[in-house]
Amino acid sequence: MPEFSSTNGNFVNFILDHLITVAVAVISGGALLWMSFAPRGRQATPMQATQMLNRGKGTVVVDVRSGDEYAAGHLREAKHIPLADLAGRVGELDKAKVKTVIVVDQAGNRADKAARQLKAAGFDDIYSLEGGISAWTAAGLPLIK
Repeated sequence: MPEFSSTNGNFVNFILDHLITVAVAVISGGALLWMSFAPRGRQATPMQATQMLNRGKGTVVVDVRSGDEYAAGHLREAKHIPLADLAGRVGELDKAKVKTVIVVDQAGNRADKAARQLKAAGFDDIYSLEGGISAWTAAGLPLIK
C-alpha cells in the first residue's frame, strides 16, 4: 500500500498511477449524486390524490403496473396500461390531455418514468402517486379487486 507524505507530488503521482480507478470512483459518485438530486415530476400523496379524485370527473388514474399487480387491487376507475405498453397505447388517453392525470405503480418508481412519457406526449397536468399503491394501502385507502 503506498504511503502518502505531506507533499503534493506523491498525491499527484498516486492519482496519475491509478487514473482508471480514480475515474471510476469519481464517475460512480457523480452518478449517485445526480440520481439523488435529479428533479422528479410532480407527486401527489395518497390524501392529495383522494382529493383530486373526489373533485369529480376531472381526474384520470393510469395504473402502469403489471397485470398481476393490477388484478391484486387497483384504484377505482383506474385505466390499466403497463409501463412497457405505454408508448404504444398513449393514444387511448388522448381525451385525458385536458384533465389531471395521476400515474400509479407499486412503489412510486415506474410512475415517474410514465409521467415523463406522458409529458412528452403532450399531457400537462400529471402527478405520480407518491409511494405508489404501497403508500395508498398503508394510508388505509380502499382498492378495487
